Amino acid sequence: MFDTARPVGELLREWRQRRRLSQLDLALDAEISTRHLSFLETGRSSPSRDMLLRLAEQLEVPLRERNALLVAAGFAPVFPERRIDDPALGAARRAMDLVLTGHEPYPALAVDRHWTMVAANRAVAPLLAGVAPALLQPPVNVLRVGLHPEGLAPRTVNLWEWRGHLLARLRRQVDLSADPVLADLLRELSEYKVAPPRRPTRPVEEAAIVIPLQLATEWGVLSLISTTTVFGTPVDLTVAELALETFFPADAATADVLRRIAAQPADAPSMRNAAQAAP
Repeated sequence: MFDTARPVGELLREWRQRRRLSQLDLALDAEISTRHLSFLETGRSSPSRDMLLRLAEQLEVPLRERNALLVAAGFAPVFPERRIDDPALGAARRAMDLVLTGHEPYPALAVDRHWTMVAANRAVAPLLAGVAPALLQPPVNVLRVGLHPEGLAPRTVNLWEWRGHLLARLRRQVDLSADPVLADLLRELSEYKVAPPRRPTRPVEEAAIVIPLQLATEWGVLSLISTTTVFGTPVDLTVAELALETFFPADAATADVLRRIAAQPADAPSMRNAAQAAP
């Protein structure tokens, strides 16, 4: 469903301002005149389909919102959306499963644009001991699981830093996408009460790349660093909005513990059921 009440020129101007570009900046990037861009934004001229897609490309508008721009201009959307289990997405699903399984014995999971879990490998479930069952009922939001007082927050040794890192990342997503669901999630997570650390910590901006997740477990404190993988040049909304979150041990002790956990009989019904029920 798309909001067709707002003129396409108004939407274009909003995306340009969100990207902090002047009309001259965008006109130069799109190789059009400033006058023509001004006419498009004010509604004095109507953009062609190709022009609209060119401007959206320069503005790095997400594919979902590019569809909205097209509909607002009277065109049909061009980027389809399918469920991850659709046969047409078989190659993407196999690639996702290959990454998740191949990353074991280290944790890895797949999330959609709203941080809802789509799939997880077997290494994730053992780390969720103590999480309230309600938080693991589908759809599972992994940021909520990570920061909720009944989730992983009480066992996160460096919660203040880790929370700041996740909120900064989510805040950037909101700025880039203008997604109201993410904005609501950001407000919710920001309202969780967290006691400041007794000792000063580094600003998130200085350490965002190397902030580990330090998690207290029955095997001791595990230290993990995360990376994010996305599919290159996808043309389907579902694939474009899919991200693979992979965790690596930040020290030898954590790597050893994760290998020993993987060697034990594993049973992850909560995570499997959540992934199977995810949209």
